[in-house]
Amino acid sequence: MLRSEVNRILRESDAFIRSFGYVLPPFAYLSPDELEELVSGEGAMIRDHALGWDITDYGQGRFSDLGLFLFTVRNGNARNVAQGMGMLYAEKIMISKQDQISPLHRHHLKTEDIINRGGATLALELFTSDEEGGLDDRSDVRIRCDGRWRTLPAGAILELEPGESITLEPHCWHRFWGKGGSVLIGEVSNVNDDHADNVFADEIGRFSRITEDEPPLHLLVSDYDRWLAKPSDPLL
Repeated sequence: MLRSEVNRILRESDAFIRSFGYVLPPFAYLSPDELEELVSGEGAMIRDHALGWDITDYGQGRFSDLGLFLFTVRNGNARNVAQGMGMLYAEKIMISKQDQISPLHRHHLKTEDIINRGGATLALELFTSDEEGGLDDRSDVRIRCDGRWRTLPAGAILELEPGESITLEPHCWHRFWGKGGSVLIGEVSNVNDDHADNVFADEIGRFSRITEDEPPLHLLVSDYDRWLAKPSDPLL
């Protein structure tokens, strides 16, 4: 992706999020230099817990067809998980545009609630896993939706209207997209690790490759290793 495209998506996404009355935390709007200064002091959690902007085309260069906007608002870390205490949860806000696919995947550890926070319909294609963790295209999928169990055939398309949600456990393969327009999506989960916890059905990457055709408006999480000093004792 071009950095100019990333900058445009940042501006458009922020406006879309605000249109629903959701406002991102103050660190979202720092310049790269301001963020670097913050994380060198008391704001190191932003870098160490991978908080912030995340725009991905999954390394395929087709963001409008295969992509997702995300912002990680809060996140725990591996130490919390090992100790069984502290910040054991994560929260994201996401945008899926009309017919923009977030590709088929599952997680090793993460259980997540995916919530339609507003806009159009959120469509999800669902499968369960076989005994080896691969995709099972024959067995029914049993899921929780807003306080009740539902059983769907393999490959069923579940549509969530604003206010509705689904709980996706690690065995649940899923892909999703906006139907009829863009969707504001909330994600509440246990600790999130996008470097190690995603299992994709196809050979694709998790993060975008950025071509620097203009300065970044704000840094992406995937920029942190290049732009910000690394912690001496990484937590993720």
